[in-house]
Amino acid sequence: MFVLDVPRAGRTGSKGSLVANQFANIDDYISSFPEGVQTILEEVRRIIRNVVPAAEETISYQMPTITLNGRHLVYFAAWKHHISLYPIPRGDEAFEQELAPYRASKGTARFPLRKPIPYDLIERLVALLVKQRVDSGQ
Repeated sequence: MFVLDVPRAGRTGSKGSLVANQFANIDDYISSFPEGVQTILEEVRRIIRNVVPAAEETISYQMPTITLNGRHLVYFAAWKHHISLYPIPRGDEAFEQELAPYRASKGTARFPLRKPIPYDLIERLVALLVKQRVDSGQ
């Protein structure tokens, strides 16, 4: 796990949201952040690509977006104090308990930058998204 100690991670606007830049691709998005945040984003990207090697990458809603069979699978983004992934699948009770400290809403997980990033949980989260997509026949 990687712990980042940075007073201001990411580029923020007046209300603490990401500045509305236009990114051509995920590399442009990642390079717009401080080095420590870039490291985390690259690792999240690598994990997702390992779980879904056939996936495509794009930018949607100005966030890195991983698509599978032409449909959005998972978004990830860096914010001032955390990394977020969207959407978050529902899992079994053990998965839900492990995810609970990071669940910000029904469909969002937030991983604080000042704490170790649970890359193994992110890997299982993405694998569950893929399984649910396959099981639904989409």
